[in-house]
Amino acid sequence: MNPLIARYESLFDAIACLIPASLLGLFARLTIAYTFWSSGRTKVEGILNVTDTTLYLFKEEYAVPVIPPDIAAYMATYAEHFFPILLVLGLFTRFAALSLLLMTLVIQLFVYPDAWNVHMWWAIAMLYLIKQGGGIASFDHMLGKSSDR
Repeated sequence: MNPLIARYESLFDAIACLIPASLLGLFARLTIAYTFWSSGRTKVEGILNVTDTTLYLFKEEYAVPVIPPDIAAYMATYAEHFFPILLVLGLFTRFAALSLLLMTLVIQLFVYPDAWNVHMWWAIAMLYLIKQGGGIASFDHMLGKSSDR
């Protein structure tokens, strides 16, 4: 092997050893949780009172096929609060990530089809969590539900 390539590989092998997969998982969990929690908080007053503005937006701008706008507003708002909590705790991480990934796909396909450049980053983080699970710093791990691959 070329000595320059060997040094290059050694350097990045050493760097990779400094970055545990669980740390990546924790960052992915917290990043996605923050993104969806923040969005959910804009849709409510108080703890979980869906606002009239939110209901209006789901009728006019966020309309999706099949689901009536008022039901979609409540489903999305509650999902944006419930699943981020699970992600922060690392509890049912794969389920929470899959649920938010499906929500992201609906948003991408029916609401903001030109926002793929944002949604792809969310999808990458959620796919990582679906594959890897919550990691060592999670309730999943403590309950023996995380494979820590």
